[in-house]
Amino acid sequence: MSFTVTEVDHPIVKDALAHMRSVEASNANFRAHLNRLGIILLAEATKSLPTQTTQVTTPLANTSQEVLAEVPLVVPILRAGLGFVTAVHHVLDDADLGFVGVTRNETTFEPELYTDKLPADIGHRPVIIVDPMLATGGSLNHVIDLIANRQVTGTITVVCAISAPEGIEAVRSYVNGRWDIHIVTGSIDSHLNENAYIVPGLGDAGDRLFGTPRSSSESE
Repeated sequence: MSFTVTEVDHPIVKDALAHMRSVEASNANFRAHLNRLGIILLAEATKSLPTQTTQVTTPLANTSQEVLAEVPLVVPILRAGLGFVTAVHHVLDDADLGFVGVTRNETTFEPELYTDKLPADIGHRPVIIVDPMLATGGSLNHVIDLIANRQVTGTITVVCAISAPEGIEAVRSYVNGRWDIHIVTGSIDSHLNENAYIVPGLGDAGDRLFGTPRSSSESE
């Protein structure tokens, strides 16, 4: 079993992250640049997907062509993982999506599961987890465990916009050679602060994608 990390070195990745990190970026602007970033990261993450040969008729001739051998299962971690869905549909238009909702307890920083919409048996299908941020690794470890319990046999690929070194090491330690894991990220940032946020980071990805929900008293 292997554990690999790819920090994608690409001009579009750097440009998109620069826009996303800026405190001046609007929610719409943040979403647009995460979509740009996601397309590049997913292209990297899917380079090793298995293919098979099929026959295609072009306007001029019949030809052999490679196509995906298996439709991947893509798992956004709610809510911020939804920000990658448009990019997923651009790159993997036939992919099935299975949603997992995990929230972080802001006192203990531990993950708390609130929804699980994964198939009962994943088997040999490729699995790609998408979440903009890998901070402590707690939520990702929780989701990896859920997927592994669905009899997954192939590599579990993880796509993140940014990652903290502490989070990567937490996942490496938790996996401990039990499964094949490949993390694809746009940047490995400096560190986590005392509140377990990535530095320099980009803030709360969920809030920057979808806004901060207001209470009824705030809207009055």
